[in-house]
Amino acid sequence: MSTTTAPEKHEFQAEIAQLLDLVVHSLYTDKEIFVRELISNAADASEKLRFLKTSGQEIVEPDAALKVTIATDDTAKTITFTDAGVGMSHGELIENLGTIAHSGSKAFLDQLRAKAQGGPVDATLIGQFGVGFYSAFMVADKVTVYSKSCRPGETGWKWESDGKTGYEIEPAEDLSRGTKVVVHLKDDEFAKAWKVEEIIKRYSNFVPLPIEVNGKEINTVQALWTRNKAEIKDTEYDEFYKYIGHDTDAPLYRLHFNADAPLAIRALLFIPAKNLELATLTREEHHVDLYCKKILIASRAKTLLPEWTRFLRGVVDSEDLPLNISRETMQDSALVAKLREVLVKRLLKFLDEESRADAEKYARFFKEHGHCLKEGVAHDYSHREALAKLLRFESSTTESGKFTSLADYVSRMPEEQKEIYYLSAANREACEAAPSYEVFREKKWEMLFLADARDEFVLESLREFDGKKLVAAEKADVKLDRDVQGLDAETAGKLAEFIKESVGERIGEVRVSKRLVGSPAIALSSDSEMTVNMRRMMKALNRDGMAGPEPMPDIEINPEHALIVSLEKMRASDAELGKTVALQVADQALAAAGLLDDPRTMLGRMTALLEKLCAK
Repeated sequence: MSTTTAPEKHEFQAEIAQLLDLVVHSLYTDKEIFVRELISNAADASEKLRFLKTSGQEIVEPDAALKVTIATDDTAKTITFTDAGVGMSHGELIENLGTIAHSGSKAFLDQLRAKAQGGPVDATLIGQFGVGFYSAFMVADKVTVYSKSCRPGETGWKWESDGKTGYEIEPAEDLSRGTKVVVHLKDDEFAKAWKVEEIIKRYSNFVPLPIEVNGKEINTVQALWTRNKAEIKDTEYDEFYKYIGHDTDAPLYRLHFNADAPLAIRALLFIPAKNLELATLTREEHHVDLYCKKILIASRAKTLLPEWTRFLRGVVDSEDLPLNISRETMQDSALVAKLREVLVKRLLKFLDEESRADAEKYARFFKEHGHCLKEGVAHDYSHREALAKLLRFESSTTESGKFTSLADYVSRMPEEQKEIYYLSAANREACEAAPSYEVFREKKWEMLFLADARDEFVLESLREFDGKKLVAAEKADVKLDRDVQGLDAETAGKLAEFIKESVGERIGEVRVSKRLVGSPAIALSSDSEMTVNMRRMMKALNRDGMAGPEPMPDIEINPEHALIVSLEKMRASDAELGKTVALQVADQALAAAGLLDDPRTMLGRMTALLEKLCAK
């Protein structure tokens, strides 16, 4: 290809050798990145050629196909990248591939040294120094470039370098328009077709022109997110989701949108019909990939979206993100934060709209992915209010298995009700049977039933919704509208003292209740910051969540209940039997609350009481 003319030799200065050393050894964490970079360069050259054609400029070989051709040779240990793009003249070869020899390289070198030591790289320097091309020297002993400009009258040239001593340029004959890069590999790892195909599918699968490896087209999947939504069929969306989401089922939801401000964004996000966390009991990772101009920048980009969105699958493409030299990490954290905020707001708006449009479909979503939204309420303070609108719970006004939103709950509140009430238990039936629910049933005030162990922590974290406080039923200061019958206040107070003396230090205070209807007694937490249910869960986890001894639960007695009235009579007529019954009443209340550690004593006492009853 070359003539007998002696090649021009260009020596690298000492600082340029240092620069190359940093490029090769410090900027890239994965050697295979060079394939992505050389494909990106070829794609850019082809796009420039396409622009020249549409602008009416004269070019040579106008009918040459625009594609990236890759040839591997594991015997010769070479990998060759060929494109029919704009190509380069003699001066452009020096400028584009020898740019690092410009006077600005000293400042650039300083920036790279700072980056290697954990400092920032000036985003304005990115892309000014052909660094992507030089990533080839991570794997190469030598790189040879053949190039011919698309302008009429230009001749071909050969550029060659070992990346250490400098580079040579000489004329080359019989070249077609475009550029061919021959990478002479140190070993044959990247000279194997299957390896290169794997890299292309990971990083460059959506490059907007064909990529062939040894004559086989590799990137057959379209970058669907760049197309007009009106032109895309549902079947195309489903197939694309199955490809990127590694799923056999169609997605439950999809969100496809473009935005121009504050950033240029193209996003195509999917929500699976099933959440694998529920089946595997393992925490899933993010599955949203970040692209820049259809080139993969970060697979499963963890910093792109908050942790609670990990149920999403899809792609986000932004041309505005400044990237570091290797394209491996996002450089400008302020812009990344803007991108994140746009994505989260669009997702929250989308879910809110879907929940209103089809409540049953949204219920299916919440059943699978609701635990992620709850996690967001607990940890994502900036979006807590919007996330709270998406929460769903069973309540006393819904059928079993049906859900309501907090907004709908508020819309049904009677004028005299000022707070939102919730009750935690193992299931709906346990909630409905709980003594702390009795007063609300009597007043016909709605109660949220929390059967998910996370729910109470979520609502404790939320604290209020739409200006209404969220209050646990056992903490609520709600009384019956009617006068309490049965024991008078003084007598009931003395009985409470008797029960406290009978039970001793296992309980805190004993009070007379004004909210119990059908139960003789109820155990309540004496800690204003923790309900009985929360204390039970903390105890099961062997975590008190507090310093010092655990506060004992309080007991409230129902002065109207026949058992309590009879106990008062027994206190006067048979104090010993009364003490036994008082212990039984307290232990039953503790057992109902899940706070009785060892029920054997209570069961033995119950047997003795039954024996006495049967003997009469």
